[in-house]
Amino acid sequence: MRKRGTIVLIGFLLIAGFFLITEHTAHFLGVLPYLILLACPLMHLFMHHGHGSHQHGQDHGNTQSPTALPASSIQRTEGEPR
Repeated sequence: MRKRGTIVLIGFLLIAGFFLITEHTAHFLGVLPYLILLACPLMHLFMHHGHGSHQHGQDHGNTQSPTALPASSIQRTEGEPR
């Protein structure tokens, strides 16, 4: 009996999903540009965490970043890639 109920539930969900897609496609496509615009600030918040420019709790008197490139090629060590 439990397996029969699962099959009926899956059938009902498939039919309901079909009618939701066919009847509300115009509504979804009308909102799609706004969803893309909303994704921009969300991506900015969640994807800019790895830059390393936010040095919390470190000495702010040092203006040179610890990962800064040398000012000239003379400062590079021998064998270091350009």
